[in-house]
This record gives sequence, C-alpha cells and structure tokens, in this order.
Amino acid sequence: MKQINLQEKLRKKFIKKGVSMIAPDTVFFSVDTKIGKNVSIEPYVVIGKKVKINNNVTIHSFSHLENTKIENNVSVGPYARLRPGSILKSGSKVGNFVEVKKSIIEKGSKVSHLSYIGDASIGKNVNIGAGTITCNYDGVKKNKTKIKDNVFIGSNTSLVAPITINEKSIVGAGSVITKSVKKNSLALTRSPQIEIKNYKRKK
Repeated sequence: MKQINLQEKLRKKFIKKGVSMIAPDTVFFSVDTKIGKNVSIEPYVVIGKKVKINNNVTIHSFSHLENTKIENNVSVGPYARLRPGSILKSGSKVGNFVEVKKSIIEKGSKVSHLSYIGDASIGKNVNIGAGTITCNYDGVKKNKTKIKDNVFIGSNTSLVAPITINEKSIVGAGSVITKSVKKNSLALTRSPQIEIKNYKRKK
C-alpha cells in the first residue's frame, strides 16, 4: 500500500512539473528520479534508481531505465532497456529492442533497433545497424568496444571486443569484426555467395 501511495505522489509531482504522460498509472518512478522540461513518457515505462532525464526527451512504451543519464533531445524505445552506467548524449537515439549497458552514446548517434551495446563508447554521428552486438564478455572479463565519430556499422554485425572502429570507417553488414579498423576504411567479413543453377534436391 505504501508503494502505491508513493507512486501516486511521484506521478502527481511530475505531472505538475509538466511531464506528459498518456497513462500515468502505468509509469513507475524512483524517489531519486530527476526529469527536466518538455519530457514525454508513454505507457508502461519503469524508471529505476539514479535516473536523470534532461529536456525535450521522449521515453516510448515498455522501456526500462536504471542508473542512466539522458541529455537533451533524446528518444528512447519502445522496448528499450538502459542498464547501469548508460549515458545518452544530446540528439542521440536508442530505439526498439535495444539494450545499452555501461556505455556512452555521443551526440547525434543512433542505435535504432535490435542491438546490444555493452561496455562501449560510441562517438558522434554514428549509425549502428539493426542486429549489431558488442561481444564484450570472453567468459572471464568484460572488454571495451570503441567506435569513433562518423562510423557506419552495417546490420547484423558482431564486434568482438577489445576493438576500436576508427573515424569515418564502414563495417559491412553481416560481418564479424575481430580486429580494429583503421580510419576511412571499409571492413567486411562475409562468406562468398554460392549459387548452383537448376539444382535438384536428392530424393
């Protein structure tokens, strides 16, 4: 009962501060949650401890945030999970079915869908394609992935840490990258496509 009353107080507090909520009864806050101006929170969002949200931010439905800092003009979700140590800089985007853990995503960078970013630093104006994974755990320790400014990571890419993807480089879709990539380079690991004409299956 105490928890229900606490949530009601917190919801009223943020509504008075101008936070827009379509269905406030479905949104959960922590007592230490900090929210700026012109923030919109859609239904079914859970905000855990140590979350700070700045101005002009939208948190889309079914997102879970904890120990996270979100700067101005950021979009999160739907179905996003921001785990402890996540920092989203101004103008960045974390989209649907994206998990971020102990990582910094710099200004203007986008991780739009279906990706895991863990123990990573993402530079400015980086595009992370769908299905990208930072392979940060080798079974013994966590390793860092560094992606510098203006990098394009193609869809369905595995980045095996420790690794650095340097400025203005491109990683082709479907790649497994195990070595650092130099500036202004294209990195691609992909098996050649084989096509057998008029192929008939064995009976």
